[in-house]
Amino acid sequence: MSTMSDPNIINLVGEFVLFNKAVLLHLGKVNKRFVEIMKQMKRIGYDSFLLIAVTSAFTGLVTSVQASYQTSGYIPVSLIGVLIGKSTMIELAPVLTGLVLAGKVGASIAAEIGTMKVSEQLDALETMAIDPVDYVYMPRIIAGVLMFPILTIFSNVIGILSAFLLSIYKYQVNAFSFFTNMRDFFLPSDLLGGLIKSIVFGLIITVIACFAGNRATGGAEGVGKVTTLTVVYSSIFILITDFIVAALLFGSLS
Repeated sequence: MSTMSDPNIINLVGEFVLFNKAVLLHLGKVNKRFVEIMKQMKRIGYDSFLLIAVTSAFTGLVTSVQASYQTSGYIPVSLIGVLIGKSTMIELAPVLTGLVLAGKVGASIAAEIGTMKVSEQLDALETMAIDPVDYVYMPRIIAGVLMFPILTIFSNVIGILSAFLLSIYKYQVNAFSFFTNMRDFFLPSDLLGGLIKSIVFGLIITVIACFAGNRATGGAEGVGKVTTLTVVYSSIFILITDFIVAALLFGSLS
């Protein structure tokens, strides 16, 4: 079997499409794997809260500093909350959450499945009439699609609150005007757009991780290789998809 870096891109794309088709055909067995899905949701979501909290907190602080610096003399300080709210919900929270989890969740899934592949545990499942797509891949993909939006909402809250606290302390922004202006300029599409991005990112990361792990060969070296490629490809596709989704939701490609 070829590896993720195989120069024959046509074969690679074809196998990726067939892999996704196999996962889709097993969605009807979600109830059967409910316990495993919940286990993966805990690993992807709950176990990532601290990492997302730290990342979002400092992102909010940086956003507050940059918003104040870049708009100094152009717009009132009271409108900083509007800039912070929109930039966090639309772009920063979903994208940074996706990139951070590509390194944590994507690498973890790829390494785990890659180890199962090279140690022939996946083959052992098949000999026991257990389909790896049903038992291993599908629960992780569904858990990623469900938990990424939740983590993004959490990131929104932490990022905006940290930016708010710094704005009060450093720039003497009135708390009432900060949130009132944010509310007045808020559009449902701001939050919805970020959540749609997070769902897509969750799908991208988990699918690539499962697909790459399934292609691991050559023992520990092969596992390390597919883990690295998972993070690289996931990050690239997150940035590409971010542009596509943003263009479709907030602008025109023409």
